[in-house]
Amino acid sequence: MPDQRHVSTLPQLLERAASETTQGITFIGGPFLSYAELRDCACRISEGLRGQGTAPGDRVLIAANDPESFFRAFWGCLLTGAVPCPIAPPADPSRWRAQLEHLRTLLGDPLVVVSKAAHGDLPDVGLRSVTVEELSHASAEHDRLHTPAPDDLALLMLTSGSTGASKAVRLTHANLLAAQAGKAGALDLGPDDTSLNWISVDHIAAIEAHLLPMFNGARQVMTTPATVLADPVELLRLVAAHRVRVTFTPNFLFGQLNQALAGRPPAPEELDLSQVRHIISGGEATVTATVRAFLRTLARYGLREDVIVPAFGMTETCAGSVFNRDFAALDLDTEFPPLGRPVLGLRIRITGGDGTVLATTDRSGTGPGTPEPGEVQLRGTMVSDGYFGNDQATAQAFTPDGWFRTGDLGHLDPEGRLMLVGRTKDSIIVSGVNYYSHDLEAVLDELDGVKRGQVAAFPIRPDGADSEQLAVAFVPAGDPADETALYRAIVAIRSSTVLHWGFRPQLILPVTEAEIPRGNLGKVQRSRLRAAVEEGILDEAARRADEVSTRFLGGHVEPEGDVETALAGVYARVLSTETVSATASFFDLGGTSLDVLRLKLEIQTQFGIDDVPMSTVLQAPTVRALAARLTAGQGADGDSAYDPLVPLQVTGDGTPLFCVHPGLGEVLVFVNLAKYFTGERPFYALRARGFGQGETHFGSFADMVSTYVEAIRRAQPSGPYAVAGYSYGAAVAFEIAKRLEADGDEVDFVGVFNLPPRISGRMNEITFTDGAINLALFLELIKPADIEELTATLRPLPEADQLAHLIDHAPKRRLTELDLTLKRFADWVQLAQSMVHLGRAYEPSATVGQVKVFYCTPLRGTKQEWLDNQLRDWDEFTRHPNTYIEVDGEHYTLMSPQHVHTFQATLRQELARSLG
Repeated sequence: MPDQRHVSTLPQLLERAASETTQGITFIGGPFLSYAELRDCACRISEGLRGQGTAPGDRVLIAANDPESFFRAFWGCLLTGAVPCPIAPPADPSRWRAQLEHLRTLLGDPLVVVSKAAHGDLPDVGLRSVTVEELSHASAEHDRLHTPAPDDLALLMLTSGSTGASKAVRLTHANLLAAQAGKAGALDLGPDDTSLNWISVDHIAAIEAHLLPMFNGARQVMTTPATVLADPVELLRLVAAHRVRVTFTPNFLFGQLNQALAGRPPAPEELDLSQVRHIISGGEATVTATVRAFLRTLARYGLREDVIVPAFGMTETCAGSVFNRDFAALDLDTEFPPLGRPVLGLRIRITGGDGTVLATTDRSGTGPGTPEPGEVQLRGTMVSDGYFGNDQATAQAFTPDGWFRTGDLGHLDPEGRLMLVGRTKDSIIVSGVNYYSHDLEAVLDELDGVKRGQVAAFPIRPDGADSEQLAVAFVPAGDPADETALYRAIVAIRSSTVLHWGFRPQLILPVTEAEIPRGNLGKVQRSRLRAAVEEGILDEAARRADEVSTRFLGGHVEPEGDVETALAGVYARVLSTETVSATASFFDLGGTSLDVLRLKLEIQTQFGIDDVPMSTVLQAPTVRALAARLTAGQGADGDSAYDPLVPLQVTGDGTPLFCVHPGLGEVLVFVNLAKYFTGERPFYALRARGFGQGETHFGSFADMVSTYVEAIRRAQPSGPYAVAGYSYGAAVAFEIAKRLEADGDEVDFVGVFNLPPRISGRMNEITFTDGAINLALFLELIKPADIEELTATLRPLPEADQLAHLIDHAPKRRLTELDLTLKRFADWVQLAQSMVHLGRAYEPSATVGQVKVFYCTPLRGTKQEWLDNQLRDWDEFTRHPNTYIEVDGEHYTLMSPQHVHTFQATLRQELARSLG
């Protein structure tokens, strides 16, 4: 091991690693970078930063999320004396701007360093930005490097990143190096202990996983979260291939690995895990049963039974600082194991509500245990001294005598090991990720069916669960006895949660105001809600939600036969539920647009089918209906099987809404929107002809309109009608409304989603290249920032080569999600081009009663110019004044997860005004 005695700052650590070892970093999918090469890269970037006017002490946001770009920039900042602050775009892109504006104020106009690939996604809030690639062009000036002091600020790490008001944890050189020394000692690590990290670089665990092997003079392997989360077994393959001895994972991945290995275990000769020494389990509670199953499964690959090390740490403690090396020997019969003893340099104490010290560790890391729980407090050389620019938060986080308040409840066992029993902070850890209750509550509070200020999100852990799960308690806004309104609220809460956070609540509880406990100042006491669930006090609320949902879903019907049984299993896996009724719609069960894509892929894998048409999945959304389609060979070929109508939501007595596809022809864009109409009115989407095998494209605009009118009349023989169209579909909806009126029917609602009446000019501008790029953008194969460069690259190429280029350069994970091959993409481009050709000759004429125009930021120009110069042309084609309604988002994101919950409320309100 390299000499550790003279390392007191991070630049010294890098210099020692560069000069005393030939080790370095293997970036999966990228190069090997020795520590010496990393130092040279950092020197060049340091010179580039000075050229940008960066001085010691300046804060620098690093928004380069691939590990190689990030760590080049990270060390460049440190060698300049600047303070790096990692940042990643929030899960909800609409919050990205607010987050950057907050950080601009908090950190004092920091420079933003971003990778070239992500540069175009950075909102403009007035911050200067530069790419890692631009900074790397400077020459390396080794004699101009900054020399920091041990107590200088080295790093800022953001907390509460899901909100717009992140705190920035201050970490000094001394903090970070003390943490590495403590970890190396606690885990007995040395230069042979190759490590692997897959955690996102904006997380303190990734910083730890980088500095610790460097501290020990060891090699390290880096990959991205997507690599592992897309296929958990890939983690094991990487561990085996690179002879990794130390890695880290939250408990949820053990559960995912158990499931994956049960379905398709590699042969024993494919994985050799005998060299693994430690798999650190942190980020969320370790579930012993899950880990036992993992160890049993992996024993055949040589994995030792003592490799799992439960751990505890926080951003404020430089990640892991408490480790349980006794797990295999002492704790395999527990439900949740103790987290262990503190590393050298850290002390733990447990205090009661009145501040009384109930138990404490001494400096050697041992101490008397007590079963009495209290607040866990920490003190030591690796503990942050507070939050940058936020004296109030710092004062709240520390006791008057200088101990850090973790916000966790726990006790010390008889061996002096830390055991957590709960949290005092308002957060939920699901699959190792921290989510903040108030973030989701702000979204749910806007829903029509939720009484304002009467919703609470809190964690629960059902027996046997691999991770914490989410519960939501809410007070219904209307009559609690109105089951239709209650069911609609439950569906809206579930849908909004999935779209906002990416997973479903385990429990949705309709309660009274009295059942939401509050403190003296009116703050919701979420820990008491959790206790109420665990003690069965809210069982009646859970039963009522289940009964209402079951009644609307038609009761549970057992699958019959092998095909239905297998399909029900696929539904259950995709929707993360235990059982699925054979007659319940996939959409009524909570399936989103992304879930539909997963369902399609799972069905193809389960049944060994090359391709299940999306129309089959959309038009037969129940297990029973879909099984019948699959058994019959998915229907006849050609146009005889084509039906444009897709029933996305069929409950409710209100006038049905028929929505026409955008110019790309597909209707998945409406799936998330349709859920909000549950129990209110049916929601049908109209898809273009040409997606199915043997289907021809429409021969004319009039042919398309006639086909859609016939389909609408089959579903609803007489008016009044409600029709709407998104983008290109708005012109089609207008023609449908004209045709229905000409036949003597009333059309009480015509909705236009962000399109002027005259489209031929735009259609004549769209070349094949434009059409292919537009589809790639819609499918998230490219980013808006790529368009200009891609257009120049593609235009000179033959059409087939253009399509191949887009697919070859698309994210592989996204292609897998979409089950998109080059041929399917080419077919889709041709269908979209057929829509363009139909629109080139289209000119609006005559009138309808009126239209409701929902407008947002256009593809080009300002929103006001778009409204005044183009959208108001609709006034020429109506007999009565029109209504123009501004909505959130941009043209392509109008109904995306971050905007659909506000768009649906506006749309439903306008429908109610028109239809009564």
